[in-house]
Amino acid sequence: MLKRINGKEDDSGARVNICEANFPAPFKSGLEYGSPARGAWNIVHTAMLVPDGHQIYICAAGCLRGVVLTAAEMKAEHRFSSISVRENNFIKGDMEELIINGVSDVIERLPVRPPAVLVYTSCVHHFIGCDLGLVYRQLRERYPDIDFARCYMDPTMRKRGLNPDEETRVSIFQLLKPRSFEKHHINIVGNDLSIDESSELHKMLRAANCKVSDLTLCKTYEEFQEMASAELNIVTYPPARAAAKDLKKRLGQEWLYLPLSYKYAEIESNMKKLAEALNIEAPSYPNEIEKCESALRRAAELLGDTPIAIDYSATPRPVGLARLLSEYGMRVERIYLDAFNGEEKEDFKWLRENCPHIDIYATVNVKMRFLERSTDRKIVAIGQKAAYFTGTEYFVNMIEGGGMYGFDGICKLAEMIEDAYMNTKDVRNIIQIKGWGCGVCS
Repeated sequence: MLKRINGKEDDSGARVNICEANFPAPFKSGLEYGSPARGAWNIVHTAMLVPDGHQIYICAAGCLRGVVLTAAEMKAEHRFSSISVRENNFIKGDMEELIINGVSDVIERLPVRPPAVLVYTSCVHHFIGCDLGLVYRQLRERYPDIDFARCYMDPTMRKRGLNPDEETRVSIFQLLKPRSFEKHHINIVGNDLSIDESSELHKMLRAANCKVSDLTLCKTYEEFQEMASAELNIVTYPPARAAAKDLKKRLGQEWLYLPLSYKYAEIESNMKKLAEALNIEAPSYPNEIEKCESALRRAAELLGDTPIAIDYSATPRPVGLARLLSEYGMRVERIYLDAFNGEEKEDFKWLRENCPHIDIYATVNVKMRFLERSTDRKIVAIGQKAAYFTGTEYFVNMIEGGGMYGFDGICKLAEMIEDAYMNTKDVRNIIQIKGWGCGVCS
């Protein structure tokens, strides 16, 4: 129950000092709030990356609302269909028939036969024990010319096992059919945004004369299918690891996990791993590190004691970013997240010891709906949610790392922080764009 104390909302349960925060779960689960900062991608955006693919969602009308609105906002209604589940489908026990006939009806009505259909079943199908094996066997028999992806929109599974985001990435790449491997063909797998061509990652791949495939850049379904011929998959985005593991099991493709990092040593280690996989000599990066240090010091001098807030939607490593900025004298004051990335335990411990003033704020706790969202101070926010919850107009607008990677990415981010300090942005309009950076949306 929400309580008002001395004219202010009680923030207990929605805020905790980092010294008192439990790792990896600083907050209890409960009733959740969805802020209007909607730039993060969802399963609809990610699945739209499959060229010429068509999505079909089968669920109750209340569940359909969000995904339908996403497709509409993307102006991608022609690649999206829905089938509503009603009470009588439970009473009659005809759920399998509903899916088979409903999907068939959608396909027959389409002006052009899609090469792939991504069928999203929902929580109710798990609850009633729907025979999805039968469903997909019959669909594939009816339409042998279409590749069907077995997808799920089951938020009830979000707290355990693979969440819908991870499941979608697995399902997308299960569309790939076995092919002979092509030497020096490398995939970047499972990211939503393409990695900057100026990054050390791409520079090394070019130096090794690699052919690089990335779903975010595929223009045709055949181009996407060519990803099956790669001999190595590179994963930089944590939710994509399950997809890489499945590709290893199904197609035999080796994979490397080279996560986005804000630690110089880890970046160098990642590049060394890649060099070994490519059988080339690993370069050293003294000049790149010096550029990072110079850029960060310049940003720190400009900001002075200006407080900084970071949120998890801006980067998969918000704690690591907080540490990096703090190491160069910037004053990180708040981190907005609902759970810590397990990979950031070392950075979490460092911040507890060296930056005990930092507060951790939830983003989905229901109290965040009522807490004050304005400030009489200048705050620099990194991420849309941080900008929304602090009420600042000075913010770095990026999600999922913004395609920035390695030393090159750190330098670019330092410049963006400087720009955010000096120039305001139209927060209200920006944060309402669902799936920021989605090519279909822009």
